[in-house]
Amino acid sequence: MIKIGVVTFPGTLDDRDALRAIRLAGAEGEVLWHADKSLRGADAVILPGGFSYGDYLRAGAIARFAPVMEAVIEAARDGLPVLGICNGFQVLTESHLLPGVMIKNNHRTFVCREQTLRVESAATAWTGEFTPGEAIVIPLKNQDGQFQAPPAVLDQLEAEGRVVFRYTGWNPNGSARDIAGVTNAAGNVVGLMPHPEHAVEVGFGPDAPAGARAGQDGLRFFASVIRHLGAAPAVPQPA
Repeated sequence: MIKIGVVTFPGTLDDRDALRAIRLAGAEGEVLWHADKSLRGADAVILPGGFSYGDYLRAGAIARFAPVMEAVIEAARDGLPVLGICNGFQVLTESHLLPGVMIKNNHRTFVCREQTLRVESAATAWTGEFTPGEAIVIPLKNQDGQFQAPPAVLDQLEAEGRVVFRYTGWNPNGSARDIAGVTNAAGNVVGLMPHPEHAVEVGFGPDAPAGARAGQDGLRFFASVIRHLGAAPAVPQPA
């Protein structure tokens, strides 16, 4: 069975949710502690949301130096699929596995809402179950969610098809070019601010656009990586 590791840092909030989403998608979840120096044979890794180390200094800045991140960085550079969600996205930028920086929301307040995203790329380890151009609804909750990068870097991301998701309807944090998620050049590392692990069950996730699986848009992230790794995901069908 595919094994997906979920890292817990001091201050992580959504690790258990991510582990449950992995199980619902048909894989085995592996608990990884921030002080671990091994990924324990994980076939993929998720850096979940929260406030690692209290988000002192900058969000994700201390977590980047946790012992487990040495293993994550090395494995990611060798092709291991890695997904950073919210605080995990911040850790990935601090680790230079993804470009750009995450700064305070432009309105300087915490935001929590159901957020519509447009899928820009299905050519990553974590988005193969999506269709470019489709709208999905994923919960969003952050206060340091503004993605910024120099214009030349933004232009490069656009030209290389590395913008994976964009906010639609409303940009909730002032991110440049409405960017909600990006990938590395190889497509194995993805970071996004919204929380797919909170949209994995019919009736318990956000309302979805017409034609989508209501409340299950997030489950397809986990199904995507399972299929990418060569197994068939066990995604529940809508009632």
